[in-house]
Amino acid sequence: METEPAAGPRLGNVRWTICAMLFVATSINYMDRQVIAILKPTLQHSIGMSEIAYGYIVDAFQIAYAVGLLAAGRFVDKVGTRIGYAIVMAIWSLSAMGHALAASAFEFGIARFCLGLGESGNFPAAIKTVAEWFPQKERSLATGIFNSGTNVGAILAPLIVPWITLRFGWHAAFLCTGIFSMLWILWWFRYYRRPADHPTLTGVELRYIYQEAAAQMGPNVPWIKLLGYRQTWAFAFGKFFTDPIWWFYLFWLPSYFSSKFHLDLSHLGLPLIVIYNMSAVGSIGGGWLPLPFRKLGLSGNNARLAAMFLCACLVLPVFFLSGISSEWAAIGVLSIATGAHQGWSANLFTTVSDMFPRSAVGAVVGIGGMFGSAGGALLAFFAGHVLQRTHSYQVLFIIAASAYLLAFLLMWAFAPGLKKAEFAA
Repeated sequence: METEPAAGPRLGNVRWTICAMLFVATSINYMDRQVIAILKPTLQHSIGMSEIAYGYIVDAFQIAYAVGLLAAGRFVDKVGTRIGYAIVMAIWSLSAMGHALAASAFEFGIARFCLGLGESGNFPAAIKTVAEWFPQKERSLATGIFNSGTNVGAILAPLIVPWITLRFGWHAAFLCTGIFSMLWILWWFRYYRRPADHPTLTGVELRYIYQEAAAQMGPNVPWIKLLGYRQTWAFAFGKFFTDPIWWFYLFWLPSYFSSKFHLDLSHLGLPLIVIYNMSAVGSIGGGWLPLPFRKLGLSGNNARLAAMFLCACLVLPVFFLSGISSEWAAIGVLSIATGAHQGWSANLFTTVSDMFPRSAVGAVVGIGGMFGSAGGALLAFFAGHVLQRTHSYQVLFIIAASAYLLAFLLMWAFAPGLKKAEFAA
């Protein structure tokens, strides 16, 4: 039975300081990965980078990210959160700064591959940290807080990168964002310890964190076994078809606004800030969205599916984006689409705990993450070739508009009603 700590001794909030560190790390993570997207028009002029070459550079990141997900979780488990998180952050910060040394598309691809390997460790390390520092009832809130750093990073990048680039050049933009990571590592090493070893943690807060530890134990489920369940494939297909759309927005929207509406670097920030602010609203609202459907009488799983279907429908106007000549109309369509994606994604992640026991959730999320990165690599390859040959985003926007409904239908086919996977006792 869950109990709040008795009145009297102060509970303490060290765990929320740890959560704030995860939020900052995730914000830096997304800033580092988005720098190249904002600088794409600049790099095309300075080093003659083609659309196909840019697609290959994005591919290098996506492939490394997918490969890194295979090993990152086990690596952090083996060396511990304090050392493991610092190492993956060091890899991606050095890789981010290494972009400043690149003088060709091939060299950018190498830096991007190393960045993907390092950044793949952020979410496994952050999720493990939450598991170490929070009781079960607070983990979803803690995860939601640090995960909102993805939107903050996406918003900060178009604010900071153009300012640095216009004053000091594009090399400095890569160096500065990488330095942020190094500063975080110093903070992490100075402050982070396991709860049992933390010098400022009160005994009351320590007991509060560990109150459910025994109840949370469960057997690990091998990945091979999980691939035999239709529910695993339902989640994997959901990620495979929709994660690439978010990556597409992240890596190609700056160049879309630059080419379509002739925005230079100094005017590129505002559209991206508006769009990613709306994605933050979608991220927060996505968790709330099933509640009105539950009030209409739907079960929890069907309410979640209804919310996901609504998000899939809200993306459909992207189909007409190529014909829109108004900059602010395009911003409006993309704002709704990115917000709907984040709402979809929030509910998609929750389907895993709807369909699987707690002991299998991490592995299923890892499988889905690899499928999402693989889909992102394929779309990046395709996008580079399409844009090089047609100089048009029309085909890509058609894919972006239809991917969610296709994913929804496949998820329904593989796991009708999000039926729970049955494991032998």
